[in-house]
Amino acid sequence: MKEIKKEDIKQEVFDLYDDYAHNRVNRREFIQKLSAYAVGGITVASLMSFMLPDYNGAIQIKSDDPRLISDYITYSSPKGAGTMKALLSKPVDAKKKLGGIIVVHENRGLNPYIEDVARRAALAGFISIAPDALTPLGGYPGNDDKGRELQSKRDRNEILEDFIAAFDYLKNHQDCNGKVGVVGFCFGGWIANMMAVRVPDLSVSVPFYGGQPPVEDVPKIKAPLLLHYAELDTRVNEGWPAYEQALKEYNKEYMAYMYANANHGFHNDTTPRYDKAAAELAWQRTIDFFNKKLM
Repeated sequence: MKEIKKEDIKQEVFDLYDDYAHNRVNRREFIQKLSAYAVGGITVASLMSFMLPDYNGAIQIKSDDPRLISDYITYSSPKGAGTMKALLSKPVDAKKKLGGIIVVHENRGLNPYIEDVARRAALAGFISIAPDALTPLGGYPGNDDKGRELQSKRDRNEILEDFIAAFDYLKNHQDCNGKVGVVGFCFGGWIANMMAVRVPDLSVSVPFYGGQPPVEDVPKIKAPLLLHYAELDTRVNEGWPAYEQALKEYNKEYMAYMYANANHGFHNDTTPRYDKAAAELAWQRTIDFFNKKLM
């Protein structure tokens, strides 16, 4: 069996995986269409395995890292699901109250990648909270396909209420300085954009390749925005010109970056869509922005 390398994968395969990851094609259709690219000693099974997330070797900050206090908590979400589970993380040696960061997962629940990102945020000197939108359905099931299926059963506006409730929880936490920002990925990027609309005292919003809010809602945005987009992510990027025009029209504070030759999901280091250079640059820009706005 031929060893698959990222450079061997055609862009059409990444686009097909994006359709599958966002429920535009089902698993059967994904496998059928993937077969067209199983050539030159590459099997459908090996190609599919290569495209799907691999959490075994990609975790950067382990759950028992001695530099952090990281535990699961629950908080109240009166307008959402009632009671939500989340990972709360902070540096073990914090000497003062910290800026807060809400970390919002993709469309599949609180998986190991997002937990890792939440710990990275804490290690950078913040108190972070990473809620699991699948809490009312039993929580992240340990499998992204099943997680995506479960999340599709929840109303996204109710999920938005759950993350707004996380803002209230973190803002009033004894270890938080009262300044809270949000960073979200994919579906979580849409949540980050919508929290900027819905939460007047949100300190900063950082959507990674997130769907845009309705342009008529842009006047409601108070939080500074740092927006990350991937050049090859044509689906999400379609909404960016109108969003940017509205941000300019209403004199909103924002910075936007388009990462050349990067795919949707380029920050996720558990899949071949990962772009190391783009991911590290975007994350450093994100932490710098949080340091500026939350300290």
